Amino acid sequence: MTTARDRPPEEAAEDTSFARGLRLLLTVSDRGEVRADELSTSLEMPLSTVYRYLRTLGDFGFVDRHGGVFRIGPKLLIGTGANVSSERLIRHADSPLRMLVHETGETAVVVRRIGLTCVCLHQVESESALRVILEAGAMSPLSAGALGRVLLAFAPAEVLDEVLAADLPRVTDATPTEDELREGLSQAVLTGLAISDGELIEGSVAVAAPVFREDGIVGAIGVLAPAFRADAAWRARTGRLVGEAARTINAALADDPSV
Repeated sequence: MTTARDRPPEEAAEDTSFARGLRLLLTVSDRGEVRADELSTSLEMPLSTVYRYLRTLGDFGFVDRHGGVFRIGPKLLIGTGANVSSERLIRHADSPLRMLVHETGETAVVVRRIGLTCVCLHQVESESALRVILEAGAMSPLSAGALGRVLLAFAPAEVLDEVLAADLPRVTDATPTEDELREGLSQAVLTGLAISDGELIEGSVAVAAPVFREDGIVGAIGVLAPAFRADAAWRARTGRLVGEAARTINAALADDPSV
């Protein structure tokens, strides 16, 4: 089985300060808006500790306070569309993801950007014995793989500049160089689609498209497959299906006043 079963950081290192802070940040992202006492209850964390983490995250621009509630801050926002909660994005993406699995026979996922990282929110797995999967909460660089590339292509200029200014991580031998990444980002903007081959998980192919609201990018959806099943015809057909699925989610988000 070709897999990426990285446990979420909050489960892999439960007792670390970093893990607790990440759990809190992900909870704020999921809820959209949340009070400190709600965070304390849901995370089983002392209220004083919650406020300490919120102050630190606020100093870095990762969270912002509006009256008595906290939300994702300007450092992490992709645009107003980023205010769509992960919970609602998952809810609207679930049916299109299941359609993609039915039509392609492969695993379908929805992701969003948090800082300089692509985070898997939800997946519907292929029923094939040999399949490619991600775990909810799995994190990967924006510079590796079609899913991250789509998020990076439509990210604010300062995010793109920060990624390109750093040493790009070599996740696999196929992870793109800076020049290759720039070309891939241009193609993603031009076509609204990205395809990667072994960049994040060796022996796998990913096809991804952005999910938008009228006021900004929300996340990305994609299909993951073993490379030996992903020939040119499969990639072309899956690209069309992923684009259609993204448009379905776009329409659902536009019609949902609660987001």
